[in-house]
Amino acid sequence: MVTKEGVITGTIGANAWVKTVRSKSCESCESKDSCQEASKAQEMTIQLENTLNASIGDRVIVGFKTAPLLKITFLLYIFPVLMLIAGAATGDTLSAKINTDPSITSLLSGALCFAVSFGVIRLINNAWAKKKEFQPFLMRFTKKNENCQPS
Repeated sequence: MVTKEGVITGTIGANAWVKTVRSKSCESCESKDSCQEASKAQEMTIQLENTLNASIGDRVIVGFKTAPLLKITFLLYIFPVLMLIAGAATGDTLSAKINTDPSITSLLSGALCFAVSFGVIRLINNAWAKKKEFQPFLMRFTKKNENCQPS
């Protein structure tokens, strides 16, 4: 499980906004700038379900399960490559039946399947975004002796 310390900056109804500091692993991520709307500072704010009944100023631990993270990683990095390979193989097989150059047919078929994979990723992303297992959650309040950097 991935955990991060943060501070509650606001609550409305059943939701809480938690300010955290990006970890060093965020620095190498291609999507680091899209995680945050306002600026490119080290801090970022995320909206979570307030399962702890936390108040503004409370220090909390935010968690994210590892299994969904692995599914997301597979979907983003492995799935498009598999679609590219499957498309190229299909194009190679298809070229003999339609009497075209296997290289051109494989290239076009592979590129088409690769492009389609991004549409599929978008559809799956929209479905997964609504599922609780793919969302971070409040785990617990931090202990008094734990250091929590955001303020």
